[in-house]
Formats: sequence, C-alpha cells, structure tokens
Amino acid sequence: MTLPIYQVDAFTDKVFAGNPAAVCPLQAWLPAETMQAIAAENNLAETAFFVPRPGTEAEYELRWFTPAVEVALCGHATLATAHVLFRHLGATAEELTFHSKSGPLRVRQQANGQLTLDFPAQPPQHLEHHPDGLLDGLRATPLSIHAGPDLIAVFDSEAEVRALRPSMTHLAKVEYRGVIATAPGSNGVDFVSRWFGPRVGVPEDPVTGSGHTQLVPYWAERLGKTTFHARQVSPRSGDLWCELRGDRVLMSGFAVTYLRGEIDFN
Repeated sequence: MTLPIYQVDAFTDKVFAGNPAAVCPLQAWLPAETMQAIAAENNLAETAFFVPRPGTEAEYELRWFTPAVEVALCGHATLATAHVLFRHLGATAEELTFHSKSGPLRVRQQANGQLTLDFPAQPPQHLEHHPDGLLDGLRATPLSIHAGPDLIAVFDSEAEVRALRPSMTHLAKVEYRGVIATAPGSNGVDFVSRWFGPRVGVPEDPVTGSGHTQLVPYWAERLGKTTFHARQVSPRSGDLWCELRGDRVLMSGFAVTYLRGEIDFN
C-alpha cells in the first residue's frame, strides 16, 4: 500500500521559511493510530489528512495530527491542504470547505496567489494571575496574561519576544495547549508573536494560524482596528494578513510546495 504525501511551507512565498506541514490525501479514513504514527514519523508540527465529502463538490473532511496528538484546529496545515488541492490536485472551485472538529473552515484563492482562511474567532480572556510554570518557562515577565485555547503572554516590545529562550520543561507544565508570546510590531507590522507547545509535541511552531484566531481579537480591541499585518518571529518566520470580521478571523498567506512523494506501507 502506498499513500501520496506532500510537504508544503505555509505562510511564506519561499521554501525553507514559514511553517512546514505534511498533507496526505485519502479516499477513506485510515485508523487514527495509523495517522498518528505517520505524523510522528514525519516529525513536523502538523500532518493533515483529508477525504472528499460524499455527494459534494469542493468539500472535504479534514483532520490534523502533531507528532504526539490529534488537534481540533490548525491553520497552517489547512492552508497547506488547500494549496495541494489548488496547485496539484486540480481543484477549480473559488472556495473550498473543510469540515473539522472546529466546524466548517473555508479557504478562498486570491488573484495575487494568496490563500485566505476563514476561521472562528477565539477571543481570549484576561487573567489576573500567572499560571504555574509560566514565568519559569518563559524566563521573562510579561505585561499581561490572557487565556483562550492557548495562554497569551503580552510583552512591551518585539525585541523582548525575539529574545525569549524558554524552558520547554517548565512550559510543558502550563495547562494550556500552547503559550503565545506577543508584542507590538514595527516597520508596518502591527504585531508579532511566537508560539510554544511542548505539551502537544511542538516545542516552537514556526507560524500558527490557530494562534491568530486569538491574537487578532486581542489586538483588535487593543489597537481599535480590524485589519492587520502580523508576523510570527520564529527562526523560520512567516507573515499573515488578517481581518476580524464579526465572529470570524480571516487570515491570508502564501504557500509553496517543498516535496511530493509516497509513503510505502509494504
């Protein structure tokens, strides 16, 4: 048995940057333990698996796995999946719909080559106290803390976020999916971030779409605007053009194919 596989760099227009994701097209679901084993073997932040939805056009079921767990929402691997469908598998619809554990997610191809994700907004809530392990994990003290699916630590400057050298051992004890460090940006970038997720097997994610479903509502309230140029300042780095539209977050970015191949089960 062989299985096609693609590796795509998302939220970038050049290889060796952005966030790499593996994408595996399927005709029917494999056992969850097999998909988890493939994700662990790939050892990327996410591996996406999708199957066509029966009786529909341009609609698919989509699931994502880190090397350690299945997750409920992933932005960059959704972008990568749409790229594979548009670029390699002949999709011609203006918009693709992916049915997931987080509901329907839509991706539209723009004239400039960007892909736009339409995701549910997840506004974070302010916390009065630092969760156990956070300060030891970040090795720095943020200005404020906010909580959604991830814990958001707000800093005063981009330089502070770039300078973080966190302890993954301590961050793994923080009882949230991941920890986001964020601060105002510069030179036309509205805000920057980094995302750490040792609890889910991803020490640092290069560019995190699902994190921006929380960051965009936060920065919209703080800055009094609804459109943003965001940059994730991980070592690989990546750019997102975002908009808060009601209870949805639109995130646009480029994607490029790094490799195409086959997984051989024989």
